[in-house]
Amino acid sequence: MVMPVILGIFLLLSLMNTAIPKSFYAKLFTGNLWLDSFVGAAVGSISVGNPLTSYIVGGEMLNQGVSLVAVTAFLLGWVTVGIIQLPAESLMLGKRFAITRNLVSFILAIVVAVLTVLTLKLIQ
Repeated sequence: MVMPVILGIFLLLSLMNTAIPKSFYAKLFTGNLWLDSFVGAAVGSISVGNPLTSYIVGGEMLNQGVSLVAVTAFLLGWVTVGIIQLPAESLMLGKRFAITRNLVSFILAIVVAVLTVLTLKLIQ
């Protein structure tokens, strides 16, 4: 019963990663601390990926001039929030739990990204 949903998620993930070029991400961000973290977390939540490839994507985004707060929020959203995986997660763990987990992960992605950048500025 769960296999068609999981297969659909894998196909949708592959489509999203192929359809959105990496240069698109550099155009989304403005340099504003809070706006970039929100947009980064939102785009990361939709783009969904695995932790291993996140380092490569994050490095490429930094090379294209995307701010550290945006990259951090993007990667946190990408790894912890799963909009595409929400139907399967709801089916297996319950709708209320899945929505709550994704919402908390989204908010924490923004907060952790901002705190990370502010902490780095204090240290330097």
